[in-house]
Amino acid sequence: FFLIQELLRVMRTIDDRIVHELNTTIPTASFVGKVDAGQTCKELYQSLMEAHTSRERIIKSCIAQTSSVVKTLREEREKAQDDIALLKQLRKEQTKV
Repeated sequence: FFLIQELLRVMRTIDDRIVHELNTTIPTASFVGKVDAGQTCKELYQSLMEAHTSRERIIKSCIAQTSSVVKTLREEREKAQDDIALLKQLRKEQTKV
């Protein structure tokens, strides 16, 4: 779970860099003829879409893993309904989802 949180933090940093790149590469009036703004924007868009697709994949993977753990804990909870530690663990995992 912590690895996934770190990956999301890195991906947010990528988004911040893309925004910075966009702000610094859009030509001002004096540089309009020297820079292909359309191509630059297209490249930035592709980078942003790749980052978001990757982030979405990681988030869905995290949800699937955590849901699997919740399912397992629910099954264990059915067998041992008096186990308070198990209930706390189940609630913790449900909160993650």
